[in-house]
Amino acid sequence: MTDPAWLAVLTTTDSEQKALALARSAVDARLAACAQISAPVTSVYRWEGAVESAEEWQVVFKTTAQRYDELEARLLTAHEYTTPEIIAVPVVRGSDRYLAWVSAETAPVASL
Repeated sequence: MTDPAWLAVLTTTDSEQKALALARSAVDARLAACAQISAPVTSVYRWEGAVESAEEWQVVFKTTAQRYDELEARLLTAHEYTTPEIIAVPVVRGSDRYLAWVSAETAPVASL
């Protein structure tokens, strides 16, 4: 099985403004072609020995596998969580036109 060429990368954060900032930063840097923000979602998780719950905003970035490492690095740098959720889900099928657009929008800009 070959590695996927495209990914949907998920993260969550604790405010709409932070979610928008993460989304805009990744798209501005061409690390994602687009990002969708869903909100609010309720997360239930174990943290430091206790079960917690929190209202969060989920961000889904559409990108290529080639750009994943840079996107992850940007999210880790910009994120305020100690251990942010960053999960990449392979896109195994999709519209040829849409996936071509994702590839074009995330292509590294050639140096002059």
